[in-house]
Order: sequence, then structure tokens, then C-alpha cells
Amino acid sequence: MKLPLFPLQSVFYPGETVPLHIFEDRYKQLIHDCRREALTFGIPVYINNSISYGTEVQLVEVVNTYESGEMDVVCVARQIFKVLSFEQQLEGKLYAGGDVAFLETENDADENLRAEVLQKVEELYDIMDVPFTKTSPKQFNSYSLAHKMGLSFEQEYELLLMTKETDRLNFIKAHLEATTHVLHKVNRTKEVIEMNGHFKNFDLLDFKDFKL
Repeated sequence: MKLPLFPLQSVFYPGETVPLHIFEDRYKQLIHDCRREALTFGIPVYINNSISYGTEVQLVEVVNTYESGEMDVVCVARQIFKVLSFEQQLEGKLYAGGDVAFLETENDADENLRAEVLQKVEELYDIMDVPFTKTSPKQFNSYSLAHKMGLSFEQEYELLLMTKETDRLNFIKAHLEATTHVLHKVNRTKEVIEMNGHFKNFDLLDFKDFKL
């Protein structure tokens, strides 16, 4: 399938709301074409000076249009794809495009794993003293909070390429376990530092037990 392509140094997951500020002429043209022809377009992830995978998105709303022609738009992310070819300009257009193949994904995770990962997300938020909105495991998936658990850009991209929900959740679970372990150590170090200089009570030692 051929899609208009809008490469960005960002990762978007299926179901995610994608707000974009459009200011380049080629992408103004793209948004106009999307409105007129109900097109979808792809956002390949620009990483390591290349594009290989990305997410198809669909225009939902043009929120603002400025005198300059710039726009604030809202899109929704749909399917993940692999880039098969890339053209700097599609014929008769200012914007890029290319052939893509959509990845087959498998929602194979059970509710117990979702509940376990969700509990670890809540633990992370609790350590960081950040408000957490309770969510049912049935409504939770690997993409729900992927941008809100401290994954690096590279880790977010790695998650995007995983086609099985079980693999994605286990990847997130391992990240959360490592992160909470570090944060517990940081908090312990902070407590030790704050104690430094305070008066302390020590247990008296029985010198009779000392040996040279």
C-alpha cells in the first residue's frame, strides 16, 4: 500500500491521539488532501538517521488555522507498518510517500499479566508521588501508558516493533521492575544523606565481649 509519509522523531502507538502543528507547505498540502480525499498518512519514526517503521494516522480535526496557513490538527494513530520504499515527493505533490506493509499484531496477553503490569505502573507512580488514575485490567493494554512510564525514545521504538501483546507487556514489566528498584535505592540514598549531621542514638556496646 502506498501512503503519504510525514517522518518525525517521535513514536506513536495505535489508538493514540496525535496532535500536530503544521507549518511547512508540503504538509499543509497533505492535510488539505486528507480533508478533501479522506486520506490516511504515515508517520515513520526517524531514528539512527533512517526510517524503517512507523504508524498510520487518520486526520480527525483541524483545531486552528492561522493567517499564515499554519494549522493545529488532531489525528488518531491506527496501524503499525514497515517502510518498503520512500520517495522524496509523490507525483504531483510536495510531500513524500512510499510503499508500506502493515504488521500483523497478536493480542495474546491474559488478564493476569495485564493486572500485574498495571500494578507495577501504579507502584512506580506511588514512588514518584504522582497521581494515578485507577484503570481496569480489561481496559489496559501495553500502549495505554507507554509514554508515561519513563521509557527512552529507543525503548519506545523497540516496543513499537513488537507484534505480540505478551512480549510488549513483559518488556514493560522488566522496565518497571528495573526502574522501581533504582528509585528505591535513590530514595534510600536520599534518606541517608538527610540523616547526615543529625544527632543519633547508638546502642551501647559491652566491652567484655571485645577480643584483640
